Amino acid sequence: MWLVSCEVMPTASDRHIEDAVLRATGASDAFVGDVVQSLWSGYGQIVRCGLVGVEAASVIVKRVQWPTAPEHPRGWATNRSHARKLTSYRVEATWYQQFAQYSGDHCRVPECLAIETTEDGVLIVLEDLDDSGFSERRRWLDDHELDACLSWLANFHATFMGVSPQGLWPTGTYWHLDTRPDELDALDDGPLKDAAAEIDRRLSASPFQTLVHGDAKVANFCFAPRGERVAAVDFQYVGGGCGMKDVAYFIGSCLDEDDSERLTPELLDRYFGFLAASMGSMRPDVDAVALEEDWRTLYPLAWTDFHRFLKGWSPGHWKLNSYSERVARNVIDSLGEQ
Repeated sequence: MWLVSCEVMPTASDRHIEDAVLRATGASDAFVGDVVQSLWSGYGQIVRCGLVGVEAASVIVKRVQWPTAPEHPRGWATNRSHARKLTSYRVEATWYQQFAQYSGDHCRVPECLAIETTEDGVLIVLEDLDDSGFSERRRWLDDHELDACLSWLANFHATFMGVSPQGLWPTGTYWHLDTRPDELDALDDGPLKDAAAEIDRRLSASPFQTLVHGDAKVANFCFAPRGERVAAVDFQYVGGGCGMKDVAYFIGSCLDEDDSERLTPELLDRYFGFLAASMGSMRPDVDAVALEEDWRTLYPLAWTDFHRFLKGWSPGHWKLNSYSERVARNVIDSLGEQ
């Protein structure tokens, strides 16, 4: 029996990534390692790239490539969906180039080392947050971890309060009504469909507009080992808006139906405590009391806004529970009374 030793040759894509990493880091050598995550609907991969000859052991590379035949796990592979994804990756590049530098330690994001845009995609070289002390991931959170994420959101919203989303989504979040007409058409809930435009109008009419992360689910937070600090990733849908969109979406991403109903009042109190402290230090010119009053009234609308999208996009989704339905019905009823 013959034993043959075979060296795995790097692909052209690997060499492209390694060359970009060498230029970005000044390392003497770089090598593509594990795939961290495949991007939604076949638009590329996130990989870890090892480094030689520099202090950092590795970087993260988000390699986005436009697919020749986009697919979607829930059947939404339309031209509109494809165009939205192309825009989202360009928005993320703009975020890292023009806005991310203003995020401080209290709303930590990965440092961007390089961005390359080509005809068929985007390549983003980022700090490896695992190597920087944010190596943990969570699905469900304890009190300390909830506070860490709520504090991150409050500091993010305070940091970018009143900032124009130039080059980002004019209205952030991936479920925004203007970018999801197909899902609205598919919505089999007449009262909710009829209320959708008014809910969106009221959220957009808040005098306290900031930047929202736009996809602030628990999976997009990276935790320090004890859970007391977090950093956030995935800025494809960052843009203008009311901060309650992020808070409502975050709470729904990490709490089940019973806990969402039971804990939401307390979690809102904690978020607004963090927000008041952040606004006091960063934006003392803004009336924090008026801000809290306005946003508290908009929280159930923000929850219903996402509920509207989810019910049209995936009617059998686990997040569509009786609590979410009650929130939406109460919002719809209150709009009818005004």
